[in-house]
Amino acid sequence: MIKNLRYAFLALLFAGPVSAQDINKIVTKDYVDGLIKTLSSDAMEGRGTFTPGIDRAATFIEAEFKKIGLKTLPNQGSYRQTFYKYQVKPTSAEVTIDGKAVPAAQVIVLGNVAADLSFDQSNSAGWTKLDPEKPFMAQYRALLASKKQQLVLVDAKFANFFGQLKSRSQAGSYVDEKDLTPATANAVVMVLTPDTVAKEFKVSVKNSITKMPLFNVAGMLPGKSRAKEIVIFSGHYDHLGILPPVDGDSIANGADDNATGTTAVIALAKYYKKLNNNERTIIFVAFTAEEIGGFGAKHFSNQLNPDDVSAMFNIEMIGKESKFGKNTAFITGFERSDLGAILQKNLKGSPFTFHPDPYLEQNLFYRSDNATLAALGVPAHTISTDQIDTDKLYHTVGDEYSSLATENIYQTIKAIAKSATSIISGADTPTRIPKL
Repeated sequence: MIKNLRYAFLALLFAGPVSAQDINKIVTKDYVDGLIKTLSSDAMEGRGTFTPGIDRAATFIEAEFKKIGLKTLPNQGSYRQTFYKYQVKPTSAEVTIDGKAVPAAQVIVLGNVAADLSFDQSNSAGWTKLDPEKPFMAQYRALLASKKQQLVLVDAKFANFFGQLKSRSQAGSYVDEKDLTPATANAVVMVLTPDTVAKEFKVSVKNSITKMPLFNVAGMLPGKSRAKEIVIFSGHYDHLGILPPVDGDSIANGADDNATGTTAVIALAKYYKKLNNNERTIIFVAFTAEEIGGFGAKHFSNQLNPDDVSAMFNIEMIGKESKFGKNTAFITGFERSDLGAILQKNLKGSPFTFHPDPYLEQNLFYRSDNATLAALGVPAHTISTDQIDTDKLYHTVGDEYSSLATENIYQTIKAIAKSATSIISGADTPTRIPKL
């Protein structure tokens, strides 16, 4: 009898840890679905950067991190990692050529970050004209790279390109405070249709400059024996906000892009917190402003020593079945480190497989939030399942929860959780990516 009780006690003793490692009991499919539904709901208004919707999303992510029990990052009073950009937005542009005013609709100002700027042929690089027989974009890039302050005449042949640039320029640009007072003011002022400047021109432009808050949401699980070594799980939580309506719907909910990736970060935080056996420190971060320039990831990366980061798992758009079929995902930059090989080794015996990025022409490796740390040598990769070459819902109001393959999301999260264990424990360290 005593012997049987001893066996029963031992069985109970060992049942706890084994059960705790069963991700199905820690992170359920209903839990994952609930996170995505909330993040992609109309109440979040598409999580556009600098909108009340993204503030609500950040508050929700903070609450989840708190419930899980993550610690805040060192020297951070909360889960929000706040920083600022300055929005520089054109308010007026007046151009006269040989005494004749150019209609405002035919003027674009590029590169100017000063509140007020005036110049003419006497205190600038003068004027030039785009060659209508040469490609527009090549000439446009050369102008920006030259950093000259000048007037540029644009032939009517390039009216479509001009219109696209005009639309984009009206939204303004976002710069750091240090960029607001450049040593030399630069501005390319483009004017559509005039053939030449006979004698003189005058340019006067004005901008509004507004300080704008941004915030990543980040928490951590301090490591045990290798606490100085960091593993990052990330995904951007912003999307496009409100778009022109389609069939009465104007909210770009961003369910796949990237409520799915943000959900994965939260779910993985819950899983690894429950395991409580990470030898390396794990940081879980939801990035802001990916859609308008990757500002969140860039700021976050500047707060770290890249040599301390062992690996970065950036998760983006895992809401649809990949081109490789069920239970598959691809890794951008697969060939640049052996992270993918390590993950696949840890999935041996599992039906799930990771594959190299099949969309190399899309340059996805440097289009997501892994790019900044990857450029600094970190084995930082993005995991995705999206068929980006055929995805008709990408960046539209149709990217809603109802369009998702929710089982695909759940299985991908579980695969990441299992495949990353040897990196989190310190048993495996991915090779570094050559620095740019």
